[in-house]
Amino acid sequence: MNVQGISKLAAVAALAVAVFASPLRIVAQGGDTVLKPADTQKLLPAAVYYKAQSAPTQLRNSGGVKFADGYYVLATLVDTSGYSSDVASKYQTYFITEVPIKLGGESLPAGVYGVGFIPGDKFVVTDVGAHDVLTVSSSSDQDIKRPVPLQVITDPAGGFRLYEGRKYVTFSR
Repeated sequence: MNVQGISKLAAVAALAVAVFASPLRIVAQGGDTVLKPADTQKLLPAAVYYKAQSAPTQLRNSGGVKFADGYYVLATLVDTSGYSSDVASKYQTYFITEVPIKLGGESLPAGVYGVGFIPGDKFVVTDVGAHDVLTVSSSSDQDIKRPVPLQVITDPAGGFRLYEGRKYVTFSR
């Protein structure tokens, strides 16, 4: 092999290493990108307002989607230890959508919400005053190998899944 061939091979190898060593972002259908905690930490605040209190976010437990047109859906777990048990029971996650989405098949306008999984395989969306906005059915994924506190992944049927442990709800544009 000549010097020029070796240089080209080295360039291709260097590019492959750079691609595989970079932070992993999953590009979903249509150019939408699933975001991991490292991606969302620079977008989400360290504390959020909800029901007349400020609570710290758990940015290590966050995720989201950056749509191909640049709009976001972001979610992060929140430390709700300072809230009453009735509020904390349905508010586990701070949820931001910059565009209207379908959540569990229901329309949800762009906005900032408190969301959570509640008994009876339900997922509730509340406004920042803790008033119910909508409730949809949630599912459980017993096949997930290593459940984590919060993650967003691509849904095989289209759209995305917001997980809290094994429980999830689907959303799409």
